[in-house]
Amino acid sequence: MKKILTLLLMMSPFVWLDANAQNSKYIVAVDEYVPAPGQFINTLPSATADDTPATMATKCTERIANNAGQLVTLGAYGGYLTFHFDHPVVNVKEKMDFLINGNTFTGGSEPGIVMVSQDENGNGIPDDTWYELSGSADVDSIGKVTYGYEITYTKQGELANVPWTDNQGATGEVPRNGFHKQEYFPLWLGESLTFKGTLLPKNGRNTSTTGQNWVLSALRYGYIDNLPNDDVEGNSFNLEWAVEPVTRQHVDLTHADFIRVYTALNQVAGWLGETSTEITGAEDLHLEESVNWHTGIKEVLQANGNDDTDLNQAIWCSLDGRVLQTKPTQRGIYLRNGKKMIINQ
Repeated sequence: MKKILTLLLMMSPFVWLDANAQNSKYIVAVDEYVPAPGQFINTLPSATADDTPATMATKCTERIANNAGQLVTLGAYGGYLTFHFDHPVVNVKEKMDFLINGNTFTGGSEPGIVMVSQDENGNGIPDDTWYELSGSADVDSIGKVTYGYEITYTKQGELANVPWTDNQGATGEVPRNGFHKQEYFPLWLGESLTFKGTLLPKNGRNTSTTGQNWVLSALRYGYIDNLPNDDVEGNSFNLEWAVEPVTRQHVDLTHADFIRVYTALNQVAGWLGETSTEITGAEDLHLEESVNWHTGIKEVLQANGNDDTDLNQAIWCSLDGRVLQTKPTQRGIYLRNGKKMIINQ
C-alpha cells in the first residue's frame, strides 16, 4: 500500500499497519488523474471548477478501486491515470502479472499504453522513473509507431473545440459534438496540457461508402481497452515487457509499485469523436506470490533482531527493500525493522 488519504489526517506522524491484514488483489487507490480533453471529460467521473487533482483522484478511486467496476475516461491522446495496489506487484517469470479492464468491444478498440514504476526514493508517491510495457505494435507496426511523441492542448474558451499542436509539426483539434454538451477541457487542470509518450498508428477506418460506419481494429496484445474484457489473456500484462520508453531498451524489474495507463492514439473517428481509452479496474494475477515476496523482505529485516524502541537506530527500508541510511523524513510508507509504518510529516 502506498498511500491512504484518510490516514494522513491522523494527528500522530507514525501509524502502524497490521502486517497480517488481508491483502486485496484489486486496486486500492488512484494516485493521479490527468485526462486530456474529450467528450466524456468532466462526466466520467463528474467534475466541477471547485475540484482539485486530489478530489478527482478520490472520485476515480471510488469508481474503479476494490473491484467497483465503474468507468473512468482518459480523454484524447496522452490523458492518464495512475493507481496502486496495497502491495507491490511482483514479476513472476513466464507468467502474466496483472490484468486491466476497459470497456471495449469487437470493432471498438481504443488502445492505451501501460507504464510501471518502482518507488525508488521511498516517498510513497509516483514520482520516480517510468517504464513502458512494450506491446505488439513494436513488432507488428515497425516504422509506424512514434516514440518520444509530445502534444499540447490549449483551451480556447468555454464550450469550444480544443486545438492541439505536436512535436511532429501537426495541428488539429478535439471537436465538440451534439451528444455531449458539457465542457470538454478538464475543469480542474488550467488552460494548457502537455503530454509525452508513444503514439500508436491510427486504427480507425470508415467501412461505409455512403455514410459512416467506423471500425476501430484491435492490436494483438499489450494494451488496455484494446480487447473485450472476457479475453483475460488479451487484457493481461507482463512486467517482463518493460522497456525504456524512448530507447526501447529492455529493463529487468522485480516488481511494480505504481501502474499508469494513457490513451495512445491521436485520432478522431467521424461521428464517434476522439479515440479515448477507458479503464474500469485492475487486479494482481498472483496475489499470493506478490505478498510472499514482500513479506520475505520483512522477514530478512526481522532476522537482524534490531530493537524497535529507537526510531533513529532502527533499520529503515523503502517498500521495495532498499535500506535507507537514516530515518526517512518524507511522507510515505516505509519498513522499520520489518514492520510497515506511515510517516505523515
